[in-house]
Amino acid sequence: MRVVKLFIISLVIWFLIAWPYDINNNTFDWQIFIAGIIVSLFAGIFFRDTISIPAKKIFSIKRIFWIIVYIPVLFFHMLRANLDVLYRVIHPMMPIHPGIVKVKTKLSSEAGRTALANSITLTPGTLTVDITDDGFLYVHWIYIKDPEIEEATVKIVKHFEIFLEKIFD
Repeated sequence: MRVVKLFIISLVIWFLIAWPYDINNNTFDWQIFIAGIIVSLFAGIFFRDTISIPAKKIFSIKRIFWIIVYIPVLFFHMLRANLDVLYRVIHPMMPIHPGIVKVKTKLSSEAGRTALANSITLTPGTLTVDITDDGFLYVHWIYIKDPEIEEATVKIVKHFEIFLEKIFD
């Protein structure tokens, strides 16, 4: 049953990305359609053991709502960080104080921690270096404002963690 679920999810994502129907010419590209079926079938077979979350939990309305809310928040923080890095690059003195800080997360699921690490890495000026099993992340920060765990956690993690906790835990 997992193979079928993963096949359907992969096929829907494939079609949303590739979109085999050409509206202008009113034609359907059968090569994209067949390639999507083949790739989705392989994804379903080879990755059936990687998804352990029940489908009801994945497609819950509450989770989808928080994902939709999270995307603009992530983009806002990415834009803000881009402007901060831009300032540091064009400033004549290039005010940087790089280093690695240790931050703590409350997220318990691996998927939640991975999403948090990716969100931090997508934000310019920060890069997640390591994730430990006990809920710590090591983050390279372009300008360390506070090396203490609690303060760095508030500045780097909290604005993502609020939403990711509702999505993944």
